[in-house]
Amino acid sequence: MVPDERGRTVAPDPACPVEVALAAVSGRWTTLVLRELMEGPLAFTELRRRLPRLSAKVLTERLGELRQRGLVAVRRQAGFPTRSSYTLTEAGHALRPLLVTLYTTGDALLRLAPPTHRPGRLR
Repeated sequence: MVPDERGRTVAPDPACPVEVALAAVSGRWTTLVLRELMEGPLAFTELRRRLPRLSAKVLTERLGELRQRGLVAVRRQAGFPTRSSYTLTEAGHALRPLLVTLYTTGDALLRLAPPTHRPGRLR
């Protein structure tokens, strides 16, 4: 199951490819922001429109984290007001298969063991 020695750790290790992949998509709303950006560059306001329950504060935090991880780039356009466009980097686009697999796996788990309680409301 482990293709090479990097995955044979005895404790969580930031150099383990599984840990790297999980860290890339960690954080509430992160997968949804990534999903929206998979379609192409979007302005901050367009991301807010597509994810109306996501606050501006949290969106700003998620975009900052994704930029720090090297998954999202921002392009600022001159003018007043300054407009920003967010796009996935090559590393960000590399997450597509992971997100698809997570969705497929989650769907299978829901079919095999449906939740016995109603999931909490996302904020």
